[in-house]
Amino acid sequence: MTDETPDMSGRATPETTEENVFFWTSGADGRLRLTECGSCAALIHPPQPVCRYCHGHETGVRAVSGFATLIGFTVNHRFPAPGLPTPFVVAQVAIEEDPRVRLTTNIVQCEPDRLELGMRMEVVFERAGDAWLPLFRPAADQESPAAFPADAIEPAQFRSHVRPMATPDKFEDKVAITGVGASEVGRRLLVPPLSLTVKACERAIADAGLTIADIDGLAAYPGAGAYGGFAEGGVTALEAALGVRPTWYNGGSETFGPGGSLIAAMLAVAGGLARHVLCFRTVWESSYGELVKRGRITPPGGSTAAGWMKPFGAISASHTLAMNAQRHFHRYGTTRETLGWIALNQRANAALNPTAIYRDPLTMDDYLQARTVTTPFGLYDCDVPCDGSVAVIVSAVDAARDLARPPVLVEAVGTQILERIEWDQSTLTHEPQVLGQSAHLWTRTSLRPTDVDVAQLYDGFTFNCLSWIEALGFCGIGEAKDFLDGGKNIARDGLLPLNTHGGQLSHGRTHGLGLVHEAITQLRGEADARQVPDARVAVVSTGGLTPSGAILFRTDT
Repeated sequence: MTDETPDMSGRATPETTEENVFFWTSGADGRLRLTECGSCAALIHPPQPVCRYCHGHETGVRAVSGFATLIGFTVNHRFPAPGLPTPFVVAQVAIEEDPRVRLTTNIVQCEPDRLELGMRMEVVFERAGDAWLPLFRPAADQESPAAFPADAIEPAQFRSHVRPMATPDKFEDKVAITGVGASEVGRRLLVPPLSLTVKACERAIADAGLTIADIDGLAAYPGAGAYGGFAEGGVTALEAALGVRPTWYNGGSETFGPGGSLIAAMLAVAGGLARHVLCFRTVWESSYGELVKRGRITPPGGSTAAGWMKPFGAISASHTLAMNAQRHFHRYGTTRETLGWIALNQRANAALNPTAIYRDPLTMDDYLQARTVTTPFGLYDCDVPCDGSVAVIVSAVDAARDLARPPVLVEAVGTQILERIEWDQSTLTHEPQVLGQSAHLWTRTSLRPTDVDVAQLYDGFTFNCLSWIEALGFCGIGEAKDFLDGGKNIARDGLLPLNTHGGQLSHGRTHGLGLVHEAITQLRGEADARQVPDARVAVVSTGGLTPSGAILFRTDT
């Protein structure tokens, strides 16, 4: 398409490399270009040196028609971006020649209320510096709305794609959780993050009846690095503070949040590298944001935007998940009220938890009338940025039985990746990276979803939680609307007591390890007013979008 819009000098320009510069500059002549496999003619996006379908290594560049199908959109109200004053539309389109290829983009020359999933779209280019951004508008020749492109694996079929266990011996049988601890959790505590970490770790060590000298392993997520308010300095910072002298340690971001570091610790213990591994996760996002406002911290920035989504203002996970939620609504009849029951449940549980940040009553009217973040998400669909640290100790099961408290055992983990890693190329109707991991979990245990007494499921957004409920089999795929209606099934006295401490939506965003802390607390019978009677089995999911994973815990009785 040759329509050119003026150079928007205020808009962030994409970061270009030798591998992607052809894509970002192809609009100079009005043609959209993608990588093509020379062996099977598949289109490949993002560009790769090998075809993921036939594994051929001969790749080239192909000009395509520029037509696509609108498969998702969200009207962003909350997150401004350079050159994109709110509100603006973030969208995903499937390329007509190969619908497996999806582009994140912006919709132009059309009011949002005229957009309809399945519309035929055509590319128009907007210049941003030396790059040309492929934007899309409704094509002139509109027919009946098209169906969604098929997922590589349909949501109900993941179980048949799980690899069989590599060995009949399970590492899970060799480990146990022996201690948990948490610092204060709150908004803008203005406490050094390492101080929060130390407090949580000291409390977990004392909870297990251990000493610092007993700790011979450390594991953290995301580890040391430039993570702003999302980390405290990692394993190296804590070792320097406490002088632990570990025989094994692990810290890194390429795992499914703190649940991944927890499983790494289990493997180290099961393999004999350590006896007691201290795992921790610290956030100080709330204070970090406040210090940025005060000019005390200068966040990294610049005039370029990395990746395939940020140049279009898709700077938050909410944008991706909002489009997944929209497609779930479209395919299964889910509504905003469906998500609202999750938010209301978490708030009702938080009211019984003195450590929760938000404890005031929340009604469905409050939920529905709250300010919009990015459609269909409102304020109460989103978790609470906060400061806090959580620590968990993984021990060898034989050592655990001699400690201060009865150990909580690990029944199974679910970790297998079966979906595309890239957010906008992955599963359409659910949070990416929940379906495969959930299917994997149930192949490593004889327990079934009906055996679960409490579920602590990742709720960075309400739709994360809905996706895990369906993926883990607590209701059928597409059945969440009926399962969640009225909130009774997920209440503390319901079929599936859910996020009993208030979840991240009301207790605070501790990035998953707070969910583990609550699961252990419930299985020990120590949750006071929010305790679920006779809780013996708990499932926890951690991570949002990609990667993700799940762990099944149980008591010994």
